[in-house]
Amino acid sequence: MENFKVAAVQAAPVFMDRDATVEKACELMREAAANGAKLVVFPETFIPTYPFWVWAVPAKENRLLSELYAELLDQAVTIPGPAISRLAEGARKAGIHAVVGLNERNSEASGASLYNTLLYLGPDGRILGKHRKLVPTAPERMVWAQGQGEYLEVFDTPLGKLSGLICWENYMPLARYALYAWGVQLYAAPTWDHGEPWLSTLRHVAKEGRMYVIGCCSAIRRADVPDTYEFKKYYPEGSDWINKGDSAIVDPDGKFIGGPLNSEEGIVYADVNPSQFRGPKWKLDVAGHYSRPDVFRLIVNRSSQPVLLESEVDPVDLDTVT
Repeated sequence: MENFKVAAVQAAPVFMDRDATVEKACELMREAAANGAKLVVFPETFIPTYPFWVWAVPAKENRLLSELYAELLDQAVTIPGPAISRLAEGARKAGIHAVVGLNERNSEASGASLYNTLLYLGPDGRILGKHRKLVPTAPERMVWAQGQGEYLEVFDTPLGKLSGLICWENYMPLARYALYAWGVQLYAAPTWDHGEPWLSTLRHVAKEGRMYVIGCCSAIRRADVPDTYEFKKYYPEGSDWINKGDSAIVDPDGKFIGGPLNSEEGIVYADVNPSQFRGPKWKLDVAGHYSRPDVFRLIVNRSSQPVLLESEVDPVDLDTVT
């Protein structure tokens, strides 16, 4: 297989506007494809935005946080749904694989909770699958529910085995190890984090898993948030950047081959050499000759965990329902 190009998108969403941000994502897919990219990765919850206000607004501000949550829920997506169809069509027209971060409603149940989700799309417009962030971090828990093991997987693509983890999920050794054991070769790491030690984390994960890591983050200025939003007062005027980005691409030796890109919107590109999917593992293969299953073993529960089971069984026989 010949070398190919991958891309990490560092951009600001059209704040709290699902449809406009979907259109922007499709435009960025077209731009990346025109520059030769075969895989394009977008930031954590790019659609309709990462809820960064939870790191600034005090938890006691219940009215303000409730209003922001209600709007975020309204602008979130369902999978499948119209917004997802437009993204899939965008990937098809661009002829690329895409990994898109988004806020997803729990449409299988109440429709009032949100997940931090990665959507995987193929160049034929097919939905390959999704991953829901397993553990929201600190104040993120006020916004997102915990993801499920059934959505932890690796996807076989013509480019290689594709998967990833979101932001500080990358500090979960067992989650990383599960993906290594399933043979991940192209590893998406969308995030809100930036700077050190995050960039060191990207390098460590790439070196540990002997794979290509595509890390990308939104680059958002204070000016990207309309003045109508009350929470802007927690970001004083004069502080231009809310997040400066630091998107980067790392090779299996832990070396930067694209970026980091800081304090600007743009697309980071890098060439992938498929021979490096396996060659570097002669020294270190953490899910192979370095695994020691006689000493350590990991069990991953990938069964579905619905919140509601419907049955026509007589109530006296409910104990038989599984």
